[in-house]
Amino acid sequence: MDSILRKLALLLFLSFMLFGMNTVASAAMVKGIYITQPTFEDTKYLAYLIEHSKKAGINTFVIDLELPSKHYQDNLALVKKNNITYIARVIIFPNGGGKPQEVASEAYWEKKYKLIKTAVEYGAQEVQLDYIRYNTKQGASSQHAKDIYKIIQFYKNRLAKQNIPLQIDVFGIASFGEEKNIGQNIKLFSQSVDAVCPMVYPSHFEPFKVHAKAPYNTVYNSLEAIKDQFDNKKLPFKLYPYIELSNYRYPLSKSKKLDYIYAQIQAAENANADGWYAWSPHNLYDNLFTVLETKNVK
Repeated sequence: MDSILRKLALLLFLSFMLFGMNTVASAAMVKGIYITQPTFEDTKYLAYLIEHSKKAGINTFVIDLELPSKHYQDNLALVKKNNITYIARVIIFPNGGGKPQEVASEAYWEKKYKLIKTAVEYGAQEVQLDYIRYNTKQGASSQHAKDIYKIIQFYKNRLAKQNIPLQIDVFGIASFGEEKNIGQNIKLFSQSVDAVCPMVYPSHFEPFKVHAKAPYNTVYNSLEAIKDQFDNKKLPFKLYPYIELSNYRYPLSKSKKLDYIYAQIQAAENANADGWYAWSPHNLYDNLFTVLETKNVK
């Protein structure tokens, strides 16, 4: 009898440990940085980013794939070796968004899918689509979002067969409702995406000076507005806002840059986002590393 009880106790303990570990893993917040392909193929600088990212608690790299290359594949081995998640970022419509003829062309979608397919073959754990929108020169129309949604469905159907989650980047303004010029509608898109990445950069919201001085409120209110679109119910997708490391309209001192970054991270965390991605067009992340290592970030 004692032997049976000991076995039951052991099974209960192992079950508890397994459940506990899964809970901790699932609760881990995504913390990522964006990396261009030229930066990624600079092996020395990539090693620097990996080393400091691990120290700072960054667990995800969003990496551009614009042109397949052997060097790209080789450097991915470094990322995987260090247990960093690889998200492939693919630009669908460069040069500021799609022209009507591009948006309507399935041949064009197929061409871009070849790049997505390559990223998956390289080992992408998720795919993130950027510039998946009309260009800003279009007039306002609700048909625009419907057109873009067809493209999202096209890629989602392909990736779902491979069990690869699909992320999409959207303008920060789309957090507050449909943007009819570029054709971005989060509520519509939510039917076919696994994650939404709103670019809630304070520098992009008017009035610019007001938002530059209120990075926390800008990010927090934008994320709360997304929840409002779903009647504050649980979102049907993961939410990974993009934050910016500097306000390009208003120069900031070093200390103010650190505060600016920290405020945005705190806003994302307090809005219960599933994580965040940091955007630096030149992939300079020392200020971010400093914030993560010295301030009270979860």
